[in-house]
Amino acid sequence: MKNIKFRLTVMNFLEFAVWGAYLTSMGTYLDSHGMGTDIGWFYSVQGIVSLFMPALMGIVADRWIPAQKALSLCHALAGGFMIATGVYGIMSGDGVEFTTLFSLYTASVAFFMPTLALSNSVAYTALNQANLDTVKAFPPIRVLGTVGFIVTMWIVDLCGFQATPNQFLVSGALSIVLAIYSLSLPACPVKGKVENQSLIGALGLESFALFKQKKMAVFFVFSMLLGMCLQITNGYANPFISSFKAIGEFADTFGVQHANMLISISQICEALCILFIPFFLKKFGIKSVMLMAMFAWVLRFGLFGAGDPGMPGVILFVLSCIVYGFAFDFFNISGSLYVDQETDPSQRSSAQGLFVMMTNGFGATIGTLAAQAIVNHFVNAEDVIAQGPVAVWQGWQTSWYIFAGFALVVALAFWVVFPKTPVKK
Repeated sequence: MKNIKFRLTVMNFLEFAVWGAYLTSMGTYLDSHGMGTDIGWFYSVQGIVSLFMPALMGIVADRWIPAQKALSLCHALAGGFMIATGVYGIMSGDGVEFTTLFSLYTASVAFFMPTLALSNSVAYTALNQANLDTVKAFPPIRVLGTVGFIVTMWIVDLCGFQATPNQFLVSGALSIVLAIYSLSLPACPVKGKVENQSLIGALGLESFALFKQKKMAVFFVFSMLLGMCLQITNGYANPFISSFKAIGEFADTFGVQHANMLISISQICEALCILFIPFFLKKFGIKSVMLMAMFAWVLRFGLFGAGDPGMPGVILFVLSCIVYGFAFDFFNISGSLYVDQETDPSQRSSAQGLFVMMTNGFGATIGTLAAQAIVNHFVNAEDVIAQGPVAVWQGWQTSWYIFAGFALVVALAFWVVFPKTPVKK
């Protein structure tokens, strides 16, 4: 267990560097190649595969294959398919077809999404084996994951890859590197075969029994509702900001020319906010921390709607990026820690998979497809485009305000329904 914190930090850096290479810029690539109305499908498929792949691989890691080896296998396959996605995009140029690109991309994310839960499971297991407090030790480790995400965002931006398929090659190459590195991580125990099991036990579905506990059932339901917000800005913030190129007074602003770098302020603030999680959880408990995340999502969307890339409007964009740190971390990281605290060690991987299923699965799928319908109606409709860039901008504003209203309703409902439950110390 020597240097375990450093080794887990490298794992987290690479894990999110893989994602950061394309997650915030893919929408601009799709829009520039005639697939702007299909952006939602590319982001929602991450949710669709999360309905079953994280839980399935969690079961495998709990029972048969050590989690670190399952992590390696998933990254090897995800990286291979992502490289194939990039190669196809380069070879096809402007003739890229939705069906082929979408199929290759879907195969890649089908194996990538389980790694979010598996990497958490590997980290928590290794920290527990080293007799370290996960609530104190994990957030600083996770910070470097966000740094990795930022690094690849900047690389893609500065190399001019935001509107090209090269971003997929960067992601795929890093995924292969992590696949190799994962084999060097500490071994995670597996339960193996257990005699006299029920069918549910044999399939590793015990984590679904958590829904029998009222507080856990409520937690997972609201995780799904808040998960509906997760991929909206990843899919649409870059195309939104880039659309200001059509408006003369904003065409040469820094944000329009380097949308990814502007958006990366969100991840920088995310990295800083992670460090506050142990204090906030122990001081206020999971309910208050989740509420902070929900109201931060209201501001995230609302400020996007009110801002623009010029002065002083860009200040609102920056504020939106700042509150994103609270919106994402105080939900995702705190929720993951809460699940770890509330579940038996024998269910840890499958319970983390269930959490990812509810957030990045059901939540993200429903939320992204709903966002696509809203954006296509208010922004991409032929009659809106025919009215010119200003009408398109107003359509974006309406869309962001609708998203903000939804987040507000979820926050108020959570405030009323969820019991006040502090995280165990």
